[in-house]
Amino acid sequence: MSLKALDYESLNENVKNCQYAVRGELYLRASELQKEGKKIIFTNVGNPHALGQKPLTFPRQVVALCQAPFLLDNPNVGMIFPADAISRAKHYLFLTSGGLGAYSDSRGLPGVRKEVAEFIQRRDGYPSDPELIFLTDGASKGVMQILNCIIRNQKDGILVPVPQYPLYSATISLLGGTLVPYYLEETDNWGLDVNNLRQSVAQARSQGITVRAMVIINPGNPTGQCLSEANLREILKFCCDERLVLLGDEVYQQNIYQDERPFISSKKVLMDMGAPLSKEVQLISFHTVSKGYWGECGQRGGYFEMTNIPPRTVEEIYKVASIALSPNVSAQIFMGLMVSPPKPGDISYDQFVRESKGILESLRRRARIMTDGFNSCKNVVCNFTEGAMYSFPQIKLPTKAIQAAKQAGKVPDVFYCLKLLEATGISTVPGSGFGQKEGVFHLRTTILPAEEEMPEIMESFKKFNDEFMSQYGDNFGYSRM
Repeated sequence: MSLKALDYESLNENVKNCQYAVRGELYLRASELQKEGKKIIFTNVGNPHALGQKPLTFPRQVVALCQAPFLLDNPNVGMIFPADAISRAKHYLFLTSGGLGAYSDSRGLPGVRKEVAEFIQRRDGYPSDPELIFLTDGASKGVMQILNCIIRNQKDGILVPVPQYPLYSATISLLGGTLVPYYLEETDNWGLDVNNLRQSVAQARSQGITVRAMVIINPGNPTGQCLSEANLREILKFCCDERLVLLGDEVYQQNIYQDERPFISSKKVLMDMGAPLSKEVQLISFHTVSKGYWGECGQRGGYFEMTNIPPRTVEEIYKVASIALSPNVSAQIFMGLMVSPPKPGDISYDQFVRESKGILESLRRRARIMTDGFNSCKNVVCNFTEGAMYSFPQIKLPTKAIQAAKQAGKVPDVFYCLKLLEATGISTVPGSGFGQKEGVFHLRTTILPAEEEMPEIMESFKKFNDEFMSQYGDNFGYSRM
């Protein structure tokens, strides 16, 4: 019998080869256990509201009015909504061509893109052109659009940090390109060595791969480090020398949990370096409403800004964006509100600051609780989460555990994470889903569970880990990094 187009055997091989660990085997097993009545703590994905984070009041008020504009005609609207929320809702409705139910320009509403450009200029101290900003359905959709334009065939390579967020490995695989790994150094707080970059490029070229772009995730996912300005300067010079497009995944720029290494954007560093680099390096920067203290993952709002991209290429990217007609309009308004929040003197300002600071300060405390908790466990070491919203501890698995995993047909860290899930209900992602050095094992967990629940979660983890190491242990010591 001949195969049909959607029979598994005849599917696009790129689809079958595509893997996405964040919603992979562990997540599916956790969902099964949840259906059976077990309490599951889903720390596998950076999804703040799903773990109890409350939405910020002001943006929800504005979007509620935009979604139901008839409320603006109600004489009692001022008794329910503050005047500044009413004013902002009218502002955004004016920017649309028919409210939230109408398509926008394929790049997004011009008025919102102007607000994004003004935000970038305030952040970096350099002008930003709204015509070079595209609003997208989350940063992920923007990444996919750009990689689709860069990758021509399997001989095109993209430099990606390892460990990496599997959006990149999955998309590169789906588009038929080649992932070229460069390894971050765990013992140097997940730092980046430019010599390692050069070796990765040289090795790829020796295999006939044309390296066309480099990805940085800053702050890091899953590793949680913040890149220093010196590191960013090295990266930009490397991209200039090698004629690579730099893709700056900067979605966690609001998630900073220490004062020693603040976030600094790739664009600011590039502009500070001056000509010729500031005129030559091609840079695409990504941001989102899903992270930071907003955590509005379900709204799917994002943007990318292009620097030093030729006008004809911008036209082609616009053509690709136009295939989907329009990004989500309500998410565009969330983006406008994120980059232009209430200002001092506005009615909603004090409440907005109080809510925002409360979330960030709690995340800072949770980052410390989780790091200290992991480092108190036998055969577990974890760098401090400087930014983003994840911990990525290394688990020193005993030989007997590795052998047991092999007998079960599992990758060793998958075996460990499944045992953890069954025993505690804590759903994590194995380090193998992000890439790691041979013979080294990790897991990734978010720092997002409620702060009051965090000590109990870490105690549950410690109890499981102690029992696991006793069951499979071979009495070795383990030195701290």
